[in-house]
Amino acid sequence: MESPSLQFAATVRTLGAAARERGLVVPGFRSPPRRPGAERTVRRTADGAATIAVAVRGRPFQAVVADLIEGLVLINELDGLAATRVRTALWEAVVEAHAEAAWRGAA
Repeated sequence: MESPSLQFAATVRTLGAAARERGLVVPGFRSPPRRPGAERTVRRTADGAATIAVAVRGRPFQAVVADLIEGLVLINELDGLAATRVRTALWEAVVEAHAEAAWRGAA
């Protein structure tokens, strides 16, 4: 089983690539959030840069992925049908990457 830190890094790479393919802004990602007790934070700086921070420790990894995806939706100011389509596409990218990694591990 892969460590949570490695899972986080791989998932961030997958989501970043999938977001770029769709012309979305890809922020920085980090873990854990600086705010004590927060599971996800989104920060924007004066120069327009953004960071999504997500707690990994002690949480189901699906919750971590959901927070990363929601952060991307927020940063890109998506709503309605556009947000739904992006969420679906990003989840599909993560599931596909996980299946490929599992297949490589079994080979």
